[in-house]
Amino acid sequence: MTTSAVPSPRGPVTRKDVARFAGVSTAVVSYVVNGGPKKVAPATEAKVQDAIRVLGYRPNAAARALKLGSSETLGLIVPDIANPFFSLFSHAVEDAAAALGYALVLSNSDGNLAKERRNVRNLAARQVDGVLLASVLFEPDLEVLETADIPAVLLNQERDAPGFNSVGVDLAAGARIAVEHLIGHGHTNIGLAMGTNVSGSTDGRELGWRQALQEAGLPEGPIAYSAFTRPGGYAAGQRLLASVNRPTAIFATSDMQGIGLLRAIHEAGLSVPGDIAIASFDGSADSEYSWPPLTTVEQPVVAMAEAAVGALLEAGRGGKPRHRIFPTTLRIRQSCGCP
Repeated sequence: MTTSAVPSPRGPVTRKDVARFAGVSTAVVSYVVNGGPKKVAPATEAKVQDAIRVLGYRPNAAARALKLGSSETLGLIVPDIANPFFSLFSHAVEDAAAALGYALVLSNSDGNLAKERRNVRNLAARQVDGVLLASVLFEPDLEVLETADIPAVLLNQERDAPGFNSVGVDLAAGARIAVEHLIGHGHTNIGLAMGTNVSGSTDGRELGWRQALQEAGLPEGPIAYSAFTRPGGYAAGQRLLASVNRPTAIFATSDMQGIGLLRAIHEAGLSVPGDIAIASFDGSADSEYSWPPLTTVEQPVVAMAEAAVGALLEAGRGGKPRHRIFPTTLRIRQSCGCP
């Protein structure tokens, strides 16, 4: 009997229906659907795939999760996926999770603590296998995850948060490298476009800016606090340009701020780097395609994403919490004055 002569099953299509249609065992169907653990001959796999297509079989994810004791899903919460840095990071996390057989559920907190907590609760209710969180707080309240026995890894953490798994870069060290580079161009009045946060603690990038100036024996230039966004950088640029002590160079704590600075400076009839040099932080693709291209402190996004996913799965197996710190790289382009 050919497969085309086999009648379609009534009601929801099951794995047994697919096996009967293809003339194989249910175990073989399982191997094809799950990509293993045993290999299936190409001709046999083709028959199973054909049966799945003809019958319209859809694996029952809920039943599979119940059987395995795992949803094979990870949750990711970022402040704003529209920020190119978090967009790049999220993509890298998705790739790292997929490589280990996990799907990803993404949500945005918009930098709002109440929304962040709501997203955490929603992910816990979905019974994800772990949560990766770029929190607005240094030590967020994750009691709902702990109660559900769901591990978490904090992202964008510049220092160790006791009891938490965390991944990040040394923000202060990265900022120092950028500011020292501007000093190397002869600048003695270097301003700071500093992103705002709700944690209440001083950001490492501000500390790095201060340290570099202090070590060079230079006074601190003007500071403008604003959001880590293009409009935030634009507003900071307007304030810095209006300063009585207008800087000849500015360190922006995100690439998006750096791009906003470029607009403010150009609108003022000034040039970059001729009148004002700029260095920024993150290493997003946008920094390379702005004009002029931004000299920026690049974060190793792929390495951090892979480490974060690995730490999350390790925590799920009972591993002890630890902080993973990554080095940054200064990508030198034209905005600082280099040819």
